[in-house]
Amino acid sequence: MWAPLDLSVVGSSLFISVSLTFAAVIFFLTFYSFSEEKEEQSAQRMAHVPGKHEHADTMGIGKAIAVLTSGGDAQGMNAAVRAVVRVGIYTGAKVFFVHEGYQGLVDGGDNIREATWESVSMMLQLGGTVIGSARCKDFRDREGRLKAARNLVKRGITNLCVIGGDGSLTGADTFRAEWSGLLQDLVKTGGITAEEAKNSSHLNIVGMVGSIDNDFCGTDMTIGTDSALHRIMEIVDAITTTAQSHQRTFVLEVMGRHCGYLALVTALASGADWVFIPESPPEDDWEEHLCRRLTETRNRGSRLNIIIVAEGAIDKHGKPITSEDIKSLVVKRLGYDTRVTILGHVQRGGTPSAFDRILGSRMGVEAVMALLEGTPDTPACVVSLSGNQAIRLPLMECVQVTKDVTTAMNEGRFDESLKLRGRSFQNNWNVYKILAHVHPPTAKSGYNLAVMNVGAPAAGMNAAVRSTVRIGLIHGHRMLAVHDGFEGLAEGKVEEIGWSGVGGWTGRGGSSLGTKRTLPKKYFEEISNTIANFNIHGLIVIGGFEAFTGSLELIEGRAKFEELCIPICVIPATVSNNIPGSDFSIGADTALNTITSTCDRIKQSAAGTKRRVFIIETMGGYCGYLATMAGLAAGADAAYIYEDPFTIRDLELNVSHLTEKMKTTVKRGLILRNEKCNENYTTEFIFNLYSEEGKGIFDTRKNVLGHMQQGGSPTPFDRNFGTKMGAKAVAWMSGKIKECSRHGRIFANTADSACLLGMRRRALVFQPLIELKQETDFEHRIPKTQWWLKLRPILKILAKYKIDLDTSETAHLEHITRKRVSGEGAL
Repeated sequence: MWAPLDLSVVGSSLFISVSLTFAAVIFFLTFYSFSEEKEEQSAQRMAHVPGKHEHADTMGIGKAIAVLTSGGDAQGMNAAVRAVVRVGIYTGAKVFFVHEGYQGLVDGGDNIREATWESVSMMLQLGGTVIGSARCKDFRDREGRLKAARNLVKRGITNLCVIGGDGSLTGADTFRAEWSGLLQDLVKTGGITAEEAKNSSHLNIVGMVGSIDNDFCGTDMTIGTDSALHRIMEIVDAITTTAQSHQRTFVLEVMGRHCGYLALVTALASGADWVFIPESPPEDDWEEHLCRRLTETRNRGSRLNIIIVAEGAIDKHGKPITSEDIKSLVVKRLGYDTRVTILGHVQRGGTPSAFDRILGSRMGVEAVMALLEGTPDTPACVVSLSGNQAIRLPLMECVQVTKDVTTAMNEGRFDESLKLRGRSFQNNWNVYKILAHVHPPTAKSGYNLAVMNVGAPAAGMNAAVRSTVRIGLIHGHRMLAVHDGFEGLAEGKVEEIGWSGVGGWTGRGGSSLGTKRTLPKKYFEEISNTIANFNIHGLIVIGGFEAFTGSLELIEGRAKFEELCIPICVIPATVSNNIPGSDFSIGADTALNTITSTCDRIKQSAAGTKRRVFIIETMGGYCGYLATMAGLAAGADAAYIYEDPFTIRDLELNVSHLTEKMKTTVKRGLILRNEKCNENYTTEFIFNLYSEEGKGIFDTRKNVLGHMQQGGSPTPFDRNFGTKMGAKAVAWMSGKIKECSRHGRIFANTADSACLLGMRRRALVFQPLIELKQETDFEHRIPKTQWWLKLRPILKILAKYKIDLDTSETAHLEHITRKRVSGEGAL
């Protein structure tokens, strides 16, 4: 996802801000880090913002860009390559593929070929890297780099985009540093002419990090990490069913030789009993602790145990902890039927997630801008995701900090290695330890917290409820589950729920508590009676727009019903992502991936039949988030939404655009339409229009995806997001109840006693519901300002529409400094 965001609306105006706060998706975003600064590094602005290019579509004329992928492959690399090619061509530059990584750069010949717009078609949904990647010994020697330099100079290429890990990016920086010397040697030996050397006097280098381990310091999420988590969670879910059947213990080994990110997030998202990561080795008596933990889990009624191991796991003394070691320990001491599964390279494979596609696309756009704006004085940079923003960082500074983490681990400075990983990593670790390793205290707080779901079901709701219940128990509260939303609260459908009552909920879709759209206003008296009868001191509402508006109604009811004067916290959970006060909602990422995968299948069908256009209707009410982001992730030709008004002329333009497209080798089209984008231009109308205007040129089909967008198992992002939101909400609620307690009674009637917990750019923040009323379009059930609208121009550019490109807000070049960041930040 993305993950990048900022709050600014782009209506129907056709321009693109290259520093668009990105999300995705961003899911994502941001995605597991909640957009915290990964290395706890603050960025200090180093360069001014480049000026606006009046004619951006000509800024690349006379220039050439080469793009290569190197090192280990990662899902989403193809999306980045596609974006580099198409945006490069848009600017007027020539763009070249370098096949087989640095080896192709050294060997030259057919390994370096000019790319066309059509040559990157159908790449978006493919895993791995279509242009190939290879480990290259030749490039490590100066002789090999001389050959590579000659191959670039002969083709007039002075801009190189490298997608890979820290080793690949380090090689690129070395290449750039030697460039002048390499050209001098080539002129002396007759490899190139003096004129050619003059025309290629400096080499611009921009890197994008493609690594499933998420081990590169300077970016919150690397390309491929989210997709790897998808593969891992698919396997964990599958193993869970067989483990329950036979009451088995499973030890799963995931990749991460020097970084435990995949293992940690997997453990958090699956509710694993134990996780081993290299950054935080277990204590010396870990064997006893592990066996005790597994026994306690079984005694609570669980039929299985899941243990996650990073391949680089070690103990305090640097000795490796292997999957087989753990299996032998469990079998010998506990006698449990234990199996080991080593996931291996399956984690690198498969289709990229929606987040990785959007992340790759967004970074590709930024990389082209960085290359074309480069000067001889501009250091080699890496395009990164920092919170909600695309930024540029000096490449070697990032590499050095990444190496510092490994050095700290090798020297046994594990506390420092955790800090270098960043506050996000530390918070993931702390939340996991609380949920998996801490016993509920025997001393009780005396407070009762109720949790409920309201609105339509959304994947990830159950993860949020599980986290809320267990963290609440750890705080000493008595936890109450409310079934069937506000209606159930009015009818007294409330029951106490314990630790085991939410076991295994992280991977469940829908709402296990039951959820309804009913609003509370007509049930104030009944709800007040229920609150009094069950002595409810605080209410956590997890849901969509009805959760937001319903909680506002409860605030209004406080004037007449004193029982409603309790702290209220709303956690956004809806596939529509239309809740004011939060850039993301639980469930939106799962729905986005469902739409994207469906579009992939439809595009494949269209590719086989040729000359076919599909009209796809998505959910979202009046909110165009799903249609827009799915359009980016699936490579749509257009996405019609309410927030970006369109006319019959726009529809005619789109039909003409597709007519021209059918003359190329790409004889298919994909159009997305948000369900309420226009009351007159319905899906049926657009289908009929395209059918009539496309007669003899292309056939038209339509699909209404419907409620399948609300179903399915939650994605890793939604599980992780829900888990962290629940933990954060309970921590706030515990403090607020104490704050509002007077002589043993709770009385909360201030604005800040009823808040929405939302993700805003770099942090999770609590915002009074009353204040959010000003930011809400209640008629259309959407926020007045939505960050993702800034991403729409990217969709149009990548679909080959000629629009103006505004680079006046291009990302800054920044420095990394290891400086503690003040403030709470995101969870």
